[in-house]
Amino acid sequence: MEEKLNPGSPIMIVDDEEIILITMETMLQMAGLNNTITCQDSRKVMNLIDTHQAGLILMDLNMPHIEGEALLGKISKEYPDIPVIIVTGAIDVETAVRCMKTGAFDYVVKPVEKDRLITAIIRALEFRDLKKENLALKQHILTETLESPEAFSEIITKNKKMLQIFHYIESIAKTSQPVLITGETGVGKELFSRACHQLSEIKGGLVAVNVAGLDDNVFSDTLFGHVRGAFTGADKSRKGLIEQAQNGTLFLDEIGDLSLNSQVKLLRLLQEGEYLPLGQDQHKKTNARILLSANKKLWNLHKAGKFREDLIYRLSTHNVHVPPLRQRMNDLPLLVDHFLAKAAQKLNKKKPTVPAQLLTLLETYPFRGNIRELEAMIFNAVSQHKSKILSLKTFSDYIKTNSREKPITLVPDEDEGQILLFTEYLPTIKEATELIVDEAMRRSNGVQSIASGMLGISHQALSKRIKTRKPKEFVNINL
Repeated sequence: MEEKLNPGSPIMIVDDEEIILITMETMLQMAGLNNTITCQDSRKVMNLIDTHQAGLILMDLNMPHIEGEALLGKISKEYPDIPVIIVTGAIDVETAVRCMKTGAFDYVVKPVEKDRLITAIIRALEFRDLKKENLALKQHILTETLESPEAFSEIITKNKKMLQIFHYIESIAKTSQPVLITGETGVGKELFSRACHQLSEIKGGLVAVNVAGLDDNVFSDTLFGHVRGAFTGADKSRKGLIEQAQNGTLFLDEIGDLSLNSQVKLLRLLQEGEYLPLGQDQHKKTNARILLSANKKLWNLHKAGKFREDLIYRLSTHNVHVPPLRQRMNDLPLLVDHFLAKAAQKLNKKKPTVPAQLLTLLETYPFRGNIRELEAMIFNAVSQHKSKILSLKTFSDYIKTNSREKPITLVPDEDEGQILLFTEYLPTIKEATELIVDEAMRRSNGVQSIASGMLGISHQALSKRIKTRKPKEFVNINL
């Protein structure tokens, strides 16, 4: 099997001493950076950059023919996107500052310390990739059409915010950096991970695992595997999911529930691409692309002492936030039609006709379970369906039962604000009641039976309240 080159574009090492070239190339090979080219003659550097499409340059300053500083100036001018790390003997502050102003990304002093060199290289590669991604993102946002709409075929939407997310995912899909997908339970985070994997053009498969509720030992064994004898009952070695995801993508679902010990291991996996199978004392390397999801606000978890700050920062490079269903209600007709057809096919029934008031009724419900809850609601209705037109009773009964489950609170919420907002003028009970009734009628498009359900009173009680006031264009429809 052919070894995969890492990084994708070669690292060029430039030095007039052959022993230095061999030493540095060996260091890089041992660190898993196997895509390198060497150059002992500074006059050949510019041609080699073009020929081999170099992605990073390690360069000495003191060389015959063309001095390092002069060569640095040429590279910075003709190839401004290629990071250059100066690797040289004792360097004075003035020279170091001059090199950085000319365009050097960093400098490392000889004799070279392996960890210092590898850290500088990884930082330079990440910086280069981010510059490319930012440029691609800016260019992509300027276009209105998707390059690969088929990658999002499983996500039913016409919402502008959702389409903007599609554009963003197209722009970052090929990055090597981790992607964090956030959103409430049921919004479809795994569908977005599949789209991201498909667009990445990674040859390997997508391996998904829900890590919610896993203690540290189970997390480590599931993800990293174990060697024989690692614990009682481990009579043979077992590969973890990270090894199964080699050359592919690993999707870790609901990382907000990970223990702090597991978060340390995840941080090392993300930063170094290394992991430690249970019972083994030597780290293993992985090239798997890592996607993650969370349904909780990580900064809130950090404030509660449940999530590491450094891990949050490591996950902040690329973040996809999927909005809840209540913020994309214009997708409701598409979703209802899609799930009706899906349920009818699974239940071997004809697709029922949608009653005129169904969408109005559904728009009054907050859908705390989002798309997943809507699908379950429709599947339940279709399973009980007998006549040509779908009955509204199943939906109205469900909404009456579940809409009051979340207790009313006046504590501000970061996303949705307070349930009630008061001005300096405090309305009387009568005025407040009339305002609430008006709002319920507005949300229900004037359908009294839907409005009464929202208010938690009978249809008759609502009619009585409306009749005692000025006539309004309210519709009286029985569901």
